[in-house]
Amino acid sequence: MKKWVVRFVSLLVFNIAVLLIIGWLTPARVGWAAIWAGIVLTAATIWIKPLITKMFRSMAARSANQRTKAGEKVVQFFLVLLVAFIVWILTILLSGVSVGGWFWGYILPPVILVIGWAIYDAIDDRVEAHAGALYDRATGSTSATTIADRPAVPSPEAQAGARELKDGLTAEQRKMLDEL
Repeated sequence: MKKWVVRFVSLLVFNIAVLLIIGWLTPARVGWAAIWAGIVLTAATIWIKPLITKMFRSMAARSANQRTKAGEKVVQFFLVLLVAFIVWILTILLSGVSVGGWFWGYILPPVILVIGWAIYDAIDDRVEAHAGALYDRATGSTSATTIADRPAVPSPEAQAGARELKDGLTAEQRKMLDEL
């Protein structure tokens, strides 16, 4: 439960920031609706986006063997934009966001959403770890990882065995190779 709360809240804060940026860069009127629109956008991002993405990717995979590698990248890019467009339409329909014009209201915001999703994907582990620490501090609970849950530090023999498996050389062979 904690994992979902932390993920939802951290994504909600990020989505509200993205919605405010959309409101500043486009004629879309977000205003105080950003909070409700952020909740709708976050719910759509967490639960609906994966379903839509899976559906479109399975449809695109049927003809993947007919495309070049570059063509496949273009198809994947347009699929991501299509998913962002659908999520944006859901956000508009279920919240108080109003848009103006086709390009500024319906085309540019999904592009901003895709950029926002890429940024969030790059930083989500750190954001969720920080949000989890804040959650633990707020609830007064300790971290979920205890000493028993942490991985044991491998012995020197285990480390040597792992190095041998990695390159196939024993410690003596590695030493002789290093001396050459």
